[in-house]
This record gives sequence, structure tokens and C-alpha cells, in this order.
Amino acid sequence: MCQNCLVKTIHSVHSHFGWDNSFTPVERVAPGTTLEFECHDSSNGHFTKDSVVADVTSMPFDRINPVSGPVFVEGAMPGDVLKVTIDSFKPSGFGWTANIPGFGLLADQFLEPALALWQYDTESLAPAAFGDFARIPLKPFAGTIGVAPAEPGLHSVVPPRRVGGNLDIRDLAAGTTLYLPVEVEGALLSIGDTHAAQGDGEVCGTAIESQMNAVVTLDLIKGEKLAAPRFSTPGPVTRHLDGTGYEAFTGIGPDLMQAARGAVSSAIDWLCREHRMPAEQAYMLCSVCGDLRISEIVDLPNWVVSFYVPKVVFA
Repeated sequence: MCQNCLVKTIHSVHSHFGWDNSFTPVERVAPGTTLEFECHDSSNGHFTKDSVVADVTSMPFDRINPVSGPVFVEGAMPGDVLKVTIDSFKPSGFGWTANIPGFGLLADQFLEPALALWQYDTESLAPAAFGDFARIPLKPFAGTIGVAPAEPGLHSVVPPRRVGGNLDIRDLAAGTTLYLPVEVEGALLSIGDTHAAQGDGEVCGTAIESQMNAVVTLDLIKGEKLAAPRFSTPGPVTRHLDGTGYEAFTGIGPDLMQAARGAVSSAIDWLCREHRMPAEQAYMLCSVCGDLRISEIVDLPNWVVSFYVPKVVFA
């Protein structure tokens, strides 16, 4: 991050729903500029510290995942790469996790809404209490970072795309550099959907969703072909979880999605049995800290997916 640069702020009032290359930029900046994005949480502020489970089903789904922007980067053209260095986050201290009926890896098993509310220290980022069951190590990141697609019209922000978007990659945290393929002049970068913590997979469909500001520095790489987003991390990516090892569960079969479902279901069964957790609480816990991994993908006809539950959350 440039220590001598004036940091411009992209205020959250300048947010939009979906991707559209006809959106008017809220700012035009030169490569090398550092910006602070005020980001909404994925519910657009629907949940508060006083929310109850009934608020899950009243969430306006046509107003979810707002992103702040877009920002026009001078000189960016189709065929270039936008380099986004993620400098820091300024968390709010409040978050939520929900099971939203019809959404998530095990939506057919978890038909009723559930809601967990979180409070955490914005300075220390000490592990946040998940009721009396666990304490979750935090790692703030932006779930949605992307540029505008070339295809005209309005596109949903929910599915990730070649140009980024709702990637929900936990490791897009402070210190990481993200590279995005540019498809339109100016790139038109937007950021939102910030999280305080998430497991790889975000299996119930939500993480610790939390409003915060994201500080990033933008640079441009001319004429570099990039098929899809890539990123570079500053070091190990799970050191906040690794301290006391893991309980891991496998799913095995010819379908990766079914194997993933099997591995997560086994983890939930274990959490219910060993930690006396209600199933919906175990499902949300898996979403905020458990990691899905492809362990084997070459031994036909079956693949192995593993789900890792960090023991540190119970320490």
C-alpha cells in the first residue's frame, strides 16, 4: 500500500446489484491508486443485533449481495489484467450466519431457517463465540470482488464468473493479490459481501457475514492473457486454524458433489454426537470454519472429497 498516497473512499451509497457494463463509474482512477471501499454485508443490512430467526425468510432476495462501485481504471482494456492488492480490512464487529431454506449444499436436509448472530472485537479479532459450542478464529475477507463482463445487460451477482464476482474464497484476505481478466474498457471494479470468517466451501450458503471496509491498491498489467482469476497469498492460509489439528471426514464416489455432501453430512453427524450440537447449529459451524478438499481425483471410477473440522474451535 502506498503510504504517501491519498486514499479515496468508495462510499457504500454507491452500490449496485448485479453486473452490468453500462453502469456509470462512481470514480475514475489511475493505476497505482489506493481505494477504501465501504462494503455492505450480503444481506444489505437486513440483519441486526436484534434480529430473530423469522427475519431469515423475510430477507428481500432481490436486494442481496450489493457491491460498491464500479471504479473505472484508466488505461484498462480488454485483454489486460487488473491487479488488486488487498491491503487491509476495517471490520464492524457484528456478523450473522443463517441457514436459508432452499440454499446450501444440504438444502434438501435442512428445510427450516436458522440464524446465529455474532459479536467480535475489531481490534484483536479474537475468536468469536458460537453460543456455548465453539469459538471461531477470524480471517476477514471480501466474498465478492470482480469487474464487469463483456456481455451486455444485467447479470446476477450470485454465481462467480470468469471476471471474478462472488468467488467466496476465504484467502482473499489482507496481503493477498488478486488478478482479474479485464473484458471492458476501464475494468469497472466493484467489491462487497465482506466476511469475518468462512470455511472453504461455505457449505450452508453463508459465512460470518459482516459489514466492513476493504482497502485495496489497483494496478494494471497490459496484454497478459488470463483465463480466469488467480491470486497470490503472502504465506500459509490456514495458520489461524491449524494449531491443534483436525477431525476429517470423507465422501467417496463417482460424483464430486455427492461425495462432498457425504463428507459434510458425516461431519455434522459427528458434531451432533460428540459435541451435543443441534444439527442446524452443526451445519452452520461447518460453514464458518470447516474446509472441503478434493483429496483424490484420478483413481477411476471414484473420487475422494474430505471435510476438515478444526479442533481449535473447541479448545
